[in-house]
Amino acid sequence: MVTITLWKDKTNKQLEPTLFSVTAEELAKRIGTEGGYNANKSSQLRRYFDEMVRLSTQAKANGADINMILPQVHMLVAKVAYAKGRKLVTDSFVEMMQSGISQINDKDDLLVFANFLESFIGFYKMHHPA
Repeated sequence: MVTITLWKDKTNKQLEPTLFSVTAEELAKRIGTEGGYNANKSSQLRRYFDEMVRLSTQAKANGADINMILPQVHMLVAKVAYAKGRKLVTDSFVEMMQSGISQINDKDDLLVFANFLESFIGFYKMHHPA
C-alpha cells in the first residue's frame, strides 16, 4: 500500500519535512520499476500532474471558489482509476494519487500536493527516463 503524508502539523503549517525529497524519490523509484513497458509512461503520469497544476493555479486566483475546484480535484481519482483499467498506470500510482488527493480539503492542501507531484515527476524522469 502506498501512502503519503502531506503535513507534519497542518495547524501550524508544518509540512512533512521529507515529502518533496525522500518520499517523492522513493515513490518515483518504486513506480518507475513497475508495470513493464506500457504502464507508467512519463507522458501518462505527466497528464495528471498537469491537471493538478491547472487546478492549483485556479485555486490561487483571486476570488477562486475552492468549493468549485475540490470536486474536480477529487475527480482525478476516477481518471486515474480509468487509466488503471486500461493498464496505463499501476496500482502503486493509483494508490499514491488516492492517498494524496484524500488529504486535499482546502487550497493549502492542493498546493502542497501539486508541489509533491512536481517533485515526484522530477525524480521519476531521473529514475525512469523513457
